[in-house]
Formats: sequence, structure tokens, C-alpha cells
Amino acid sequence: MSVMLTLILVVQMLSALAMIGLILIQHGKGADMGAAFGSSGSGSLFGATGGANFMSRTTAVLAFVFFACTLSLAYFGNLTPSSSGSVLEGATVNSPAAPVDASPAAQIPGNTPVPAVDKSVPPAIPVK
Repeated sequence: MSVMLTLILVVQMLSALAMIGLILIQHGKGADMGAAFGSSGSGSLFGATGGANFMSRTTAVLAFVFFACTLSLAYFGNLTPSSSGSVLEGATVNSPAAPVDASPAAQIPGNTPVPAVDKSVPPAIPVK
């Protein structure tokens, strides 16, 4: 299935690039007026009007191939069963490994916590 999807995607990209190239090299409607009055633009590979028919037909065929590939990719992309519901329902919740100290001093990097002082015991008086 994956090889077929890859093949369809390659055909779609190649048809899109070829269609872009063909559209860019086609003459606009104003170019026909110049060829009608004897301009030198009429001496082309396909003649004065033959190229327009060939290129427009080729562009139409490539557009059909592009749309067919797009529809087939959309069809095959929706074949995989998806669970109904929210994405968040399948998420796992990780509990923290150790309790986190929420004091502002603990959030400063490099700050070591000071041990708590027992106030029931009087401080020792140094002897001189």
C-alpha cells in the first residue's frame, strides 16, 4: 500500500511540474493579434495556431491526471481507521518523580536550599 501511495504521489508531482511548465510557455490571447498582422512570432514549431491546440490539450490531460491523483490520495488517506474522540484522550499523563519545591528561591539556578532551623532548641553559644 505504501509503494502505491508513493507512486501516486510521484505521478502527481511530475504532472504538476509539467503543467506549470506548459502553462508558463503558452502564449497569451494578445500574442494571436500580433501573429495575425504579420509579426515574426508566427514562425514557431507548431505553426501560427497549431501550438495552442497541442499545448492546451496537453495541459488539460495533465490537469486531469493531477486531479485524479489528488482524489486517489485523499481516498487512500481516509481508509485507515481513526478513533473517534479527542486527541487528548489518548495522551498519557506523566506524574513527577519527586515533589517540586514551589518557593521562588528554589527556582533560581545554582541556589542550594538552606536546611530548616529548629526554633525549639536555643542556639549554641560559642566559647572563647
